[in-house]
Amino acid sequence: MLINGYEVVVGLEVHAELNTKTKIYCSCRNSFGLEVNTQVCPICLGMPGTLPTLNEKVVEYAIKMGHALNCSINRICKQDRKNYFYPDLPKSYQISQADIPLCHDGYLDVIMDNGDVKRIGVERIHIEEDAGKLLHSDKFEGSLVDFNRCGVPLIEIVSRPDLRSAEEAKAYLETIRSILKYIDISDCKMQEGSIRCDVNVSVHKPGEPFGTRCEMKNVNSFSTVVKGIEFEARRQISELEAGRTIVQETRRWDDQLGESVAMRSKEDAQDYRYFPEPDLLTIVVPEEKVAELKATLPELPNAKIMRYVNDYGIGRYDASMIVDVIEKSEFFEKCIAAGCKSPKILSNWVLGEISKFMNEGTAIEDTKLTPEKMSELVGLIADGKISTAAGKTVFDIIIKEDRDILSIVEEKGLAQVSDESALEAIADEVLAANEKSVADYLGGKTNALGYLVGQCMKLSKGKANPGAMKEIILKKISG
Repeated sequence: MLINGYEVVVGLEVHAELNTKTKIYCSCRNSFGLEVNTQVCPICLGMPGTLPTLNEKVVEYAIKMGHALNCSINRICKQDRKNYFYPDLPKSYQISQADIPLCHDGYLDVIMDNGDVKRIGVERIHIEEDAGKLLHSDKFEGSLVDFNRCGVPLIEIVSRPDLRSAEEAKAYLETIRSILKYIDISDCKMQEGSIRCDVNVSVHKPGEPFGTRCEMKNVNSFSTVVKGIEFEARRQISELEAGRTIVQETRRWDDQLGESVAMRSKEDAQDYRYFPEPDLLTIVVPEEKVAELKATLPELPNAKIMRYVNDYGIGRYDASMIVDVIEKSEFFEKCIAAGCKSPKILSNWVLGEISKFMNEGTAIEDTKLTPEKMSELVGLIADGKISTAAGKTVFDIIIKEDRDILSIVEEKGLAQVSDESALEAIADEVLAANEKSVADYLGGKTNALGYLVGQCMKLSKGKANPGAMKEIILKKISG
């Protein structure tokens, strides 16, 4: 993306909290929303003399994400102390990984809205512990600290500076989130802070070296990532156009102001005084374990999207909307397995009526709707035995009641009329009553045909087969 002749360069650091039962170095419960400072112990509070013990699941989850992002896995690696002072970090250091991350040199292929595929390099994935959380309120002076989050396991996914627009960054983040959910290692609830993002932005003229980057913190939604990148790029361009230089710094996104605000000069690695964590052993993962974890990966979102497009003829956007919500994708797959005749019609129902129920907070498994009944309903519509409108009447019943679909169709009189003589009688009556519309169509106003078919549907109380009705109308008009 060029803005005033400048190319925008973006790199992202995604921090994802892992959904392990316990924290990364102690046995405290890993759970969000509990009473403040109740899920703590001497280890995660950083008391002198305590010794951490690495949670094996954290390593396994990180390796699974590494495989999903086509990374090489360092079977032998270590952990390091990242030293800095902040009130929510009681040890005054964070256990992380510096020079030898668990996963490195991967990539992610991202499907853009126009169907293009953009490959984004993944520099590294490493494990680390989360810090606590500062609490600010007008009810009291100063700030309080909730240490429940201390020691919650994180993976940090660091992209290469391969992104060239806010739109690419958003597509990359959505794909990362989808993968995390599919391999079931994070709940990805941004509102709870379980997936967060730091954004690095620089600008430069094409052909020139990359510019000085600035990092934005406190980016708490994907829409904010888009706003933040666009604002920061324009801010840097304005600085350069005014003859000033860009200072490497850390900035904070302010939602109320709609702009980034300078926080502090950007630290380099040496400022953190990294050194190997002396209280933890070297991480050694057997080659068989690495292979075993790779074998447990499910079909990943991008592959599933392309399969829906190629095998079922579903549009790429619709396919991505189904795949983005695991529950929708699972139900769709079960319907296909149950013998659904038309995946395209099924996708419309999944994204329409079924999504409406889910958006109201109702899980599919909590309704009376089964894949077998949904497949039967789609089959009736695909065969022209009932209309889509009649299908909605049936759907509203079978999602709440365990009823036989054919009996509902008969009881409600929903069967579609396809008898040619009956349809011709309806067409004759409508054409006789709408001579002007017939003349309009013959005069080139093609939308008049839709009106005539609509009148036929109205006269038949929605029971006429609209496709057959249209053919009969055209045949009679064209004479």
